Amino acid sequence: MKQALQLSLLFFLFSAVSLWAQSGGYRVGDEARDFNLKNVDGKTVSLGKMKKAKGYVVIFTCNHCPFAVAYEDRIIALHKKYAKKGFPVIAINPNDKDIQPADSYENMQKRAKEKGFPFVYLYDETQEIARAYGATRTPHVYLLDKNRRVRYIGAIDDNHEEPNAVKERYLENAIEALLAGKEVPRTETKAIGCTIKWRASAK
Repeated sequence: MKQALQLSLLFFLFSAVSLWAQSGGYRVGDEARDFNLKNVDGKTVSLGKMKKAKGYVVIFTCNHCPFAVAYEDRIIALHKKYAKKGFPVIAINPNDKDIQPADSYENMQKRAKEKGFPFVYLYDETQEIARAYGATRTPHVYLLDKNRRVRYIGAIDDNHEEPNAVKERYLENAIEALLAGKEVPRTETKAIGCTIKWRASAK
């Protein structure tokens, strides 16, 4: 009986570790890596060069996904509200252009111009950063503090369809908590959106 319990426990622990390893990416409390990615203006952007930042609103998003498009105006509003308080939006497109041509760098430039994006819109061409972060959807949010510690992961709010029907603003609440020097009230939610279009070698 004792041996059977020990075997069951070992199996459970092995399964848990296996699932964790498969899921990959950052967890709340992890320190996120910096990066050097090309912006739509042709310049290279890294978090470390944003000296005045008190934190970073990293959002994996794209051009074509209906969920990402539905959130564009809200992301613009978030940047306009919080960039001046030290929390700029860093939008990153991780999709493979060969699978989804609408998400090519050239189309990113067109979309940024059409919408007048006030934030950087970076191209993760190798998909290395999306894999490191553990992003799976567009949009997928990672809120980092000044030390690049992950403080919130998930969705922007609780209603992707209708902005006026939003009841809980997950990301905004998390930013406000950090600005007030408080703990984030809800550190993780489920990201709702289109799956990232991975190239075969990046799966």
